[in-house]
Amino acid sequence: MARKRKVYPLIEELEIVDIAAEGKSLGRYNDIVVFVPMTVPGDVVKVQVNKLHRRFMEGYVVEYIKKSPHRAEPFCRHYGTCGGCKWQNLPYATQLEFKQRQVSDQLSRIGKVELPEVSPILGSARTERYRNKLEFTFCNRRWLTFEEMTAGVDGSGGALGFHITGMFDKILDIEECHLQDDPSNAIRSEAGRFAREHGMSFYDMRAGTGLLRNIVIRTSSTGQVMVIVIFADDDTAAREALLGHLRDTFPEITSLMYIVNRKLNDSYTDQEVVLFSGADHIIERMEGLSFKVGPKSFYQTNSAQAYELYKVARDFACLNGDEVVYDLYTGTGTIANFVARSARRVIGIEYVPEAINDARVNSQINGIDNTEFFAGDMKDILSDGFVADHGHPDVVILDPPRAGIHEDVAATILRAAPDRIVYVSCNPATQARDIAIFDAAYKVERIQPVDMFPHTHHVENVVLMTKR
Repeated sequence: MARKRKVYPLIEELEIVDIAAEGKSLGRYNDIVVFVPMTVPGDVVKVQVNKLHRRFMEGYVVEYIKKSPHRAEPFCRHYGTCGGCKWQNLPYATQLEFKQRQVSDQLSRIGKVELPEVSPILGSARTERYRNKLEFTFCNRRWLTFEEMTAGVDGSGGALGFHITGMFDKILDIEECHLQDDPSNAIRSEAGRFAREHGMSFYDMRAGTGLLRNIVIRTSSTGQVMVIVIFADDDTAAREALLGHLRDTFPEITSLMYIVNRKLNDSYTDQEVVLFSGADHIIERMEGLSFKVGPKSFYQTNSAQAYELYKVARDFACLNGDEVVYDLYTGTGTIANFVARSARRVIGIEYVPEAINDARVNSQINGIDNTEFFAGDMKDILSDGFVADHGHPDVVILDPPRAGIHEDVAATILRAAPDRIVYVSCNPATQARDIAIFDAAYKVERIQPVDMFPHTHHVENVVLMTKR
């Protein structure tokens, strides 16, 4: 017997009343919340529901009956199809208002601890072309929009662009991306054109076949450009032709490298990076300091706003030059080196060995001699024995990944009992959870949101906790 298909309602007139997470907004239909992407408060829309849940529904716009006066005109031709920059239809001031509210709501609702007033969010001076790193994917068939399918457009010829949200094997061919400065668009476009012209195959993510997989472009505030081309096979002739063409066409590329990744997944942090021409790194500068950024280095992707973020962290640390600072999840030691001149000693810990090597180099090239860096899993490295061997921390700075910190790490910090904890987070929800762990011994003194990613729902947040 065939399964009965669900019947999803068509809502003839839904008023959008608020902003929700992940680039969506919401309205209410018969007292049930309906989440609808590509809408803003004040829109009145006809909505086709396509997902039914116990307590809410999701749908998409069939028709805009009335458009909100608060709506902004999206600036990117790929808006609505590309999964990025979902808030282009919101004025930037409105985006900041919601991010501010998001931080307040999540810290209070999830953390359930006493909080001071949240400081006004620090907006980004640049809302376009603010990223210093983008990764594009080659695919043997490109994603077609509804309009293209209706018009009978042929999807052959391959795509070089971004993944469609929720689809590992669907790539939208990008004509222009507004996230990164020149020459990013030109390099991506020319790589795709040259590859097609010379019959180089784009990767088939289902079959695991094809030559070209990814191209990573990194730019720096110093004007340097790094390009990494990732191949699925070691075809010397094709590789030399493409890389040689990019080198000759774009003399502004100061670091050109490649990787041969034969794995089915596209992660490359465990793969060998081979230098084709130029240097094996680019240099970022911040407040008179230079930072070496290698092909596997983590560096905040909004360079200008990273400076604002690190100034907040340093301010919250309240250093007088005599403190021992632990910088946990230090990455390439950016924060560690940034605060080192204000502290007696800084100890950085990070999981990725290559990042720790860069952190040490960054200390050397800046003449900083009061830092030490250690590589390994945080919950294994940071122990009571480690603290006994390397000194009691007066200040702990945390900048963990989105998942937050491991409970063993929190327990060790509590036993070490630093005077101040500065928690930098890209996920206020997990930050709130972790703050609650410290609440018995520490109180939240200051909260400062920082917008690193305009036109997205993501927000960074810095919290200062002091010993009770």
